[in-house]
Amino acid sequence: MSPSPAPAAASTSTTAPTWQIKLLYDSACPLCMHEVKFLKKRDAGRGLVEFVDIADDAYDPAANGGVDFETAMGRIHAILPDGTIIKNVEVLRRVYEVLGMGWVYAITKLPGIGAIANFVYSIWARWRLPLTGRPSLETVIAQRNKRLACPTDGQAEGRCRIDS
Repeated sequence: MSPSPAPAAASTSTTAPTWQIKLLYDSACPLCMHEVKFLKKRDAGRGLVEFVDIADDAYDPAANGGVDFETAMGRIHAILPDGTIIKNVEVLRRVYEVLGMGWVYAITKLPGIGAIANFVYSIWARWRLPLTGRPSLETVIAQRNKRLACPTDGQAEGRCRIDS
């Protein structure tokens, strides 16, 4: 009697994702949401881009390349199907390429232009919270941590009741 064959390695792993890029975005940012709505419309339900809302209390870094909330809030990130994490203008360039609009950010592939684009993006990333009327990153993180640490008291989904 011969031994049964060992299970295939693929049987222990999940199937490859159908998306080509996973975009981490902040739904509490009105300008970010404007862009996400545009990109979702361009994706047209094809699932080429997986949109992951980092502002959702259920956001799970482990399911998103290990990118924690604070890091994701600091600048735009995306994950490629092979697990590679990209950030800054490269994210926008790749998302637009996936959606067939690569020409929009194509110029940022040039070394000098790419460096300038990333510099301008770093300024936006640093100032996006106050420019959109939101508190500092430290305050946003503290508010989230407080919300997530709140014990369940019978409220829906374990959220705390805040009395005014």
